[in-house]
Amino acid sequence: MTLITNHMPTAELQALDAAHHMHPFTHGDALAQKGARIITRAHGVTLTDSDGNEMLDAMGGLWCVNIGYGRDELAEAAARQMRELPFYNTFFQTSHVPAIALAAKLAELAPGDLNHVFFAGSGSEANDTNIRMVRTYWAQMGEPERNVIISRKNAYHGSSVGSGSLGGMAGMHAQGGMPIPDIHHIDQPYWYGEGGDTDPEAFGIERARQLEAKIEELGAHRVAAFIAEPVQGAGGVIVPPDSYWPEIQRICDEHGILLIADEVICGFGRTGNWFGSQTYSIRPDIMTIAKGLSSGYAPIGGSIVSDEIAKVMNACEFSHGYTYSGHPVSCAVALENLRILEEEEIVTRVAQETAPYLKEKWQTLAAHPMVGEAQIKGMMGALALTPHKDSRAKFASKPGTVGYICRERCFDNNLVMRHVGDRMIISPPLVIKKDEIDTLIERAWVSLDQAEKLTRDDGLMQAAA
Repeated sequence: MTLITNHMPTAELQALDAAHHMHPFTHGDALAQKGARIITRAHGVTLTDSDGNEMLDAMGGLWCVNIGYGRDELAEAAARQMRELPFYNTFFQTSHVPAIALAAKLAELAPGDLNHVFFAGSGSEANDTNIRMVRTYWAQMGEPERNVIISRKNAYHGSSVGSGSLGGMAGMHAQGGMPIPDIHHIDQPYWYGEGGDTDPEAFGIERARQLEAKIEELGAHRVAAFIAEPVQGAGGVIVPPDSYWPEIQRICDEHGILLIADEVICGFGRTGNWFGSQTYSIRPDIMTIAKGLSSGYAPIGGSIVSDEIAKVMNACEFSHGYTYSGHPVSCAVALENLRILEEEEIVTRVAQETAPYLKEKWQTLAAHPMVGEAQIKGMMGALALTPHKDSRAKFASKPGTVGYICRERCFDNNLVMRHVGDRMIISPPLVIKKDEIDTLIERAWVSLDQAEKLTRDDGLMQAAA
């Protein structure tokens, strides 16, 4: 089979895109005026656009292409499964081999007693499942008043109405009637931006104890669960102080509430372990999974739940599910992806070789005049842009103004690096090599230099009052 490289000219593709395609998290009219970047193919850590530009994808797609692009094994696994059983549902007391095999493999990989999987099509769907599951669990336990789920401000747990409510992003909550009732939020463990003069470890304890205060405010008899990402991803790669997670675990244990670890980004090697919960010694009752489960090659997500929760849920009929829960092709692709991660020892190589190398190189960027912090955990990193390093000041301009300038310079220098507000973030494929990390850092330096000049020229290098 030959690769199809012929296509319409870029301008025509952009016009068709603007005429018919509605993009996620996008101002449609602004994009139509600018024109979308059209990605035509990819291999390893490199994307190629419709004009032939080759870009180093330091975002791994959308936090997901863990094994890199262009692995024929996954395409072949999908084709085999499509020929054998392209689809069947798991309703009506039926199952199929790919769903059975994947659930068993995930039970083997997951820590503790997380031995049961409810499949979904995405992380958003899985977190919607979690809302209904924990509420049903407590109702089955004779405590139907336990409906409250506590999350964190600036967390991201998806964009459906349920999962978007779990998330704590004000911009999302401003549209569509979110959050739904009985979802509450506490502050995030973001020391650089919110810690002031507090010692980072003391700050971590203080932010964790907000959970305890919120439980006491609402009443422990009403609280079903706490949900959080081990490291906040879309919120800007917020790495918590080391003191944070042990205190969160203590509070959940002492108050008898369920702990949901959203591993959609952190799972499958991103932090140097199979799961971020292992990196932080978290003992979740439920783990949300997606993204790296299939390296983005096929849509799939799920909730891995403990023996105790499964025992209670299996004793009733859970009136919930999706047409594509455990889709056979997605399960087959995920199984092949996990095989590659395991047999090629990619997670081990991340922990022992490439993540330490990336950390060493990434932290050199903290010397740049416009970088106040170079934060990193495993294969996810962030740069906090600032007009004044010593005071960790924010820019006087609208949040994201300078970050967008830097993002655009990155793209022009063939580096895909995302901005969240005025933080620049990366999440490269786990298979990135040391020489590719060197290229990433070189292009980041050039982009930061150019962004700093543009920021100064535009009079934006001003600190907020």
